Parts: sequence; C-alpha cells; structure tokens
Amino acid sequence: MVSTAPKRAEKSADTESTVRLTVAQATIRFLANQYVERDGERTKFFAGAFGIFGHGNVAGLGQALLQDEVEAAEAGRGPGLKYVLSRNEQAMVHTAVAYARQKDRLQTWAVTASVGPGSTNMLTGAALATINRLPVLLLPADTFATRASSPVLQELELPSSGDVTVNDAFKPLSRYFDRVWRPEQLPAALIGAMRVLTDPVETGAATVSIPQDVQAEAFDWPESLFAERTWHVARPLPERSVIARAAEIVSSASKPMIVAGGGVIYSGATDALATFCAQTGIPVGMSQAGKGALPYDHPQCMGAIGSTGTTAANALAAEADVVIGIGTRYSDFTSASRTAFNNPDVRFVNINVASLDSVKQGGLSVVADAREAIDALGAAVDGYAVGDEYLARTAALAKEWDDIVSGVYAVEDGEALNQNQVIGLANTLSDPRDVVVCAAGSMPGDLHKLWRTRDPKGYHVEYGYSCMGYEVAGGLGVRMADETRDVFVMVGDGSYLMMATELVTAVQEGVKVIVVLVQNHGFASIGSLSEALGSQRFGTAYRYRSDDGRLDGAKLPVDLAANAASLGADVVKVGTAAEFADAVKVAKASDRTTVIHVETDPLIPAPDSESWWDVPVSEVSTLTSTQEAYEKYVEWKKIQRPLIKPTD
Repeated sequence: MVSTAPKRAEKSADTESTVRLTVAQATIRFLANQYVERDGERTKFFAGAFGIFGHGNVAGLGQALLQDEVEAAEAGRGPGLKYVLSRNEQAMVHTAVAYARQKDRLQTWAVTASVGPGSTNMLTGAALATINRLPVLLLPADTFATRASSPVLQELELPSSGDVTVNDAFKPLSRYFDRVWRPEQLPAALIGAMRVLTDPVETGAATVSIPQDVQAEAFDWPESLFAERTWHVARPLPERSVIARAAEIVSSASKPMIVAGGGVIYSGATDALATFCAQTGIPVGMSQAGKGALPYDHPQCMGAIGSTGTTAANALAAEADVVIGIGTRYSDFTSASRTAFNNPDVRFVNINVASLDSVKQGGLSVVADAREAIDALGAAVDGYAVGDEYLARTAALAKEWDDIVSGVYAVEDGEALNQNQVIGLANTLSDPRDVVVCAAGSMPGDLHKLWRTRDPKGYHVEYGYSCMGYEVAGGLGVRMADETRDVFVMVGDGSYLMMATELVTAVQEGVKVIVVLVQNHGFASIGSLSEALGSQRFGTAYRYRSDDGRLDGAKLPVDLAANAASLGADVVKVGTAAEFADAVKVAKASDRTTVIHVETDPLIPAPDSESWWDVPVSEVSTLTSTQEAYEKYVEWKKIQRPLIKPTD
C-alpha cells in the first residue's frame, strides 16, 4: 500500500529540507501562507477557495482542499484555505471579485473548476475582474499533460496545434496566465500570479491552469516554498515637479471640477478628498466605482457624473475649465461618450496609479497613489479656493438635484410602486453602513443618479463589465467580506433569471443578504434604450407570441417569488410602500437570506441626466422611429470631443 501522507526528506549540510506533496496539495499550502501589507497592516490574502468539482480537479485540488480541512480539524484549528461549494462557475468568480472590492483589493479568493465547460464558464468572471481591476485567482483544470488518454472527455482538438486547450481562452482576459505542465513550474507560476494580484496597477484575473494529471503528481518541494510570505502593497508617490505643474493648472482655474473614481476608495483616500474639497471648494462628480468617495450631503458632492449622472454634476462638467480626474479610468459612461466636458479651453489633471488611465482625455499625467497625490496637491495649492459665485452655483445645483430625488422618492399610501420609489424606499430604510449591490439593467443608472450614499463602502455597482447575473453572487461576496453590514441586492427579473443560483450558496453558508427583486416582465434598460434608438422595445419584453407570430402577446406567467422560495430563501411579496417597509424590517431582523418581490412599471423612467451615451443608430431605415433617432444621434456627435485634440 502506498502512503499518501507527506514525507520529509533529511536535510544535509548543503540541501534544504523538502516535503513530498502533490502539485495540488502544494498549491493549497502555498496559498494559505500568502499575506499582504499596506500602511503597516498585515492581512491574509486568500480568504478561502470557491470550487465546483469534476473529473479535472476532484482528485487534485479537491483532494488537496479535503486533506487541508481534515488535517486542520485533527489539529484543532481552522483550515489553511476554507472551501465553499458554489452552484455556478461564473457566479463564484463574481462572489470572489465582489469580496475583493469590498476589501479594497487587499483580500480575495481562489476559484477552481473542472476541465472544459466548468473552466470556460469562468471566462466571463475573468473578464469582469480584469476590466474592473479587481484581484481573483483562477485555477482552471486542464487536460492531460502526458496526453496518455487523449482525447479525453471535454478536450478541444485542433488539427493545427496540439498544445492548445480551451483554457487558452483565458489569456486575453487575464492580467497573468501560466500553465503548469510540470511540477517544477509551479513555484514560478504561483509567485508570478501573486505579483500581479497584489499590484494595484496590474491587478485583475490571474489564471494558473493545471492539467488534471499534474495536479495529482507528487514532488519533493523545498519547505521554504510554504513559509509565510508578505507582499507589500505600495503607495507610489507623485513627482514633485509634476505636482508643482498640477498646482499651477488648478490654481489658475475659475471653474474646476473633480471626477472621483474607484481609485479614491481603493486607496483609502476618501478623508483626504474631503479635506481637499473643504480647503478648495472644488465640486466633485463621481463615477459608478467612485460613488461614495464623498457622502451625498457633503457640500462639494454633486453626485454621479456622465451618462447616468445628476444634472448638477453634468452642468458643472460642461463648463469646467479644469477637470481633476482622481482614480478614474474615464469610461464612456463617465465622460458621456466624450461629450461631458464641453468647455473649449478645458484642461485635465489626471491622478492615477496606472499610467494607462492617467493619459486619458489628454492633459497632465500624475502617476501616483490617490491619497498621496491628493495630500501633495493640497499642500501645493495652499491658499487657493474657488470664488464665492462658483461656490454658490454649485450649492444651488446640488440642492436642485436633491429636491428632484426627494420628489421621485415620494410615494402615496396604497399606490403601486415604480422602480424609482423602490430605490428610494430601500435607500431610506437601510442603515448608513448598509451596502447596495447591482450590476446590470436599468437599476445601475437609476442607482447612480438616485442612491444617497452615506458611507464609502455603501455603494457597490459593478459597471466596468455590467454583467447580468452578478447581483446575487456579488451580494454574497460583499456580505462575506463584512458581516456587520446588511447587503441590499437590487436586481431586475432579467438579471435574476440569468443567475439566481447563488441563493442556494447563501443559504448553505448561512450568509444573509436582502434581495430586492423587481419584476417588470422584461428588460427595462434595453427596452428604454431600444425605444430611444428607434427600435421600439423590440425583443425586450417577456411575452407569449401573438397570432401574427410576434413576441407581443400576453405576459408570461413567471413566478419569480416561487422560484426564490424553492432555492431556500425566505420570500415576501409586496405591492405598496407600507408593505415594503414591513418587509425590510423583517428582513433586517432575520439572520436568513430574504427576497422581497415587487412588480413595477418599466415605462416610468428616472429623472433625465441631460446627457448622452454613444450607441450608433442605423443610418438608413424604413422605420420613422429609427429615422428620428438617427437625427438626434447626429446632433450629439457634433459635440463629441475627438480622441486626440488638435493643437493650435
């Protein structure tokens, strides 16, 4: 009988002691001993491992996680890497990514799936992580390195290349990719992944693909591989000369504005930003990732900016002579497809830890940590403040928008609710530290405009990839990251139907989330966009086919409340404000996941941002609706800023 227990080799005078483990066992032991440190605070980097097992990883990483758990129990301690069973491979990546975002990228999860479809199901999650610059370690299983049994079940065969597998699809979606063909390659692959995962500039999905036979192969590993390793998360300092130049530009401005992105929150720069704004009076508009950089009632907070922004922020953006971008990647929604900043003499100062983002929109590039750069710029512009007239204008615009929000939040007793009112009720009934989670559909835009954020971590909308189905899985990750906060998952029926399965994982793990499920019998967001583009909401409603064969018949009899209940959640169906308030009270008092189901009218929009999003319209059409939409599109294109602004 062959023993599977680790064996230690004797250490000679000139060799290091080794321990015999499989590649999978070595991987788990290595990951359990990785730490990060920032500002002197040290944190274990991997909270655990999400996984779904199949023939590609059940005997490798699955066995290794089991062994870790059993050995830990026998020793009377917790496992080195806690294992959580998920229901969908894409969803478990979303959960890990949401956890990492809530932890300001200082902690994440490893994620493993089986060969073939199990692993390729993680591709969407990989894209989401990389686009949002959020760390997650993916461990997809692969086919045999030895090719002893090729072609194995679920193996891709290409006549032109024998070394390509489906996992090569991760390469363009990952910030780091390696495949471990031999045990000796594992240390370099894992260290390479850690380097990327802990780098604020490079971070995203790191993928280490391990063939199933290699996972189970034993090797004599140096014990030093499993020593605790601490990765320092740096705060790059800005160059003095660049800060001096930035200070000259800011000090010359009469109508400056700040665009705050997610980098402000990830770097812990919210207090620094508040101090800088109080010092200078410069107003702030926030991207989706940056919402919460200032509390909604801060005097300089103008709320959301861009295509889904407030009228206050967008009005100031249109006339700003200096725009200070801090930690933003200037997505098309933030810049309103390059129509937001319309002052012909506008100049940009871009503060970002990533040079890729610091050069966007042109202007001065300040490559540095957000907190360090804000502090340095504040010292450099000491004595500068905006004029009283501009200060009064920003205050008036902010109040005007706040009054609009109060108006759409208002609801009369007994009346049916619309989506704006549902958002208002959830916002008002939640505690200041509670977190709202969303990703796709009409609600991200409405939340960006309407949600009154009171805490830097209280707003969690995934809008880099805006992935339908992220919501429930993401809410699970947020709650796992901080169980002192209630999590309100705002999700429409379109996104819910994409991926509700992680309700089962929430029930399994005893992780409480409050899901506000808005049923409007179709895709509200794309329906509205379709109408605006002249496509008449075609293909966006959940309907039977009518007699003429079109999908415009009666509503489908879909009971999403019954579906949620069947997955193990507590469910409350509501129709009025009073019923909604009672449901929230019950949900907050409960220690179980609760789904609050409410039907709304998708034809009632949120207040207009007076902004634009560039979605091309058909140049020619026989439809009058499309012709009219194209005329509007041409008018907006006239004010779109060029990618490279010509010099005089």
